[in-house]
Amino acid sequence: MMMKQSSPVSGFELPELAADNKINRVLAAALQSRDLSDVPVFEEPSIYWGAAYFGLDRVSIFQVASERKQQEILCQLNQGLLHESLAIEQAGVGYMAKMVLMADSSQERMLYSLFGADETMHLAQLQPYAKSDMEKIAADPFLQLLAEIVESADKLVLLFVLQVVLEGWGLTHYRSLAKDCSDQGLRRLFQSFLQAESRHHGTGVMLFSQAQVSSSSQTAIVDCLATFLQMVRVGPQRVMGAISTQLGHLSRPQRIKILQQLDTVTHSHQRLQLLKALMTNTGGTIVDTLEAKGLFTPLSPEEAASYG
Repeated sequence: MMMKQSSPVSGFELPELAADNKINRVLAAALQSRDLSDVPVFEEPSIYWGAAYFGLDRVSIFQVASERKQQEILCQLNQGLLHESLAIEQAGVGYMAKMVLMADSSQERMLYSLFGADETMHLAQLQPYAKSDMEKIAADPFLQLLAEIVESADKLVLLFVLQVVLEGWGLTHYRSLAKDCSDQGLRRLFQSFLQAESRHHGTGVMLFSQAQVSSSSQTAIVDCLATFLQMVRVGPQRVMGAISTQLGHLSRPQRIKILQQLDTVTHSHQRLQLLKALMTNTGGTIVDTLEAKGLFTPLSPEEAASYG
């Protein structure tokens, strides 16, 4: 008898059931019992974060573009933020389920089961704002890295990279999304995520600080974080990508100018220092190794223009 190949933990490739599938009615009832009035239905894309959120108010090529092109750039960037949030919560459901199976005590298993319910609720609440899109996920280096990390069989890699670093990073990111969101309902939604995400992050810090980290685990952690930090070092490439998609090919001088106007060095430096602070308390040796590789130093506009 052939065994069915298991689906990726991230769940990015799981199919959507037809609307009339009976499991949707069960899901709707279960969500309703947890204060969700109905199964979410996708709405038309809107612009929730304006030009200033992305630094586009300082970018001359954006400012002189037609109003229609400006709206298209903003729509692409808004949907990018929502797709990313949706994918992160979807991966979180799979991650928490995996940690249930990897738990070292009954209490830890119960805790991760509850965390899985948190992520499921967040996923359901975000679905009215964006649809999962495998094509966009496949094109996003960060989401592909996330999908690879959650497949790790090393519990300490999962704890440190996902719960200590990325969930800690996510707290700041969700606060920023909530603060600058123009839609009251979506703003409240991101604010409502913070308590649960803080609990997930704090648990990761606690469990990792109690663990004995082997050299193989530390090497794997450094490799994962080196890839992630390099993505941060190159600055706001997503903004550059949206401009290029909507306005056409950008020459190297244009790319450098846009990155200068976006203040890519400051943009990356602030994020790299936040990540370094998240790692320092529980992973001092890991930080030292990453710092020796220069991975907490942002790239200049000239260097960053070669990426993306």
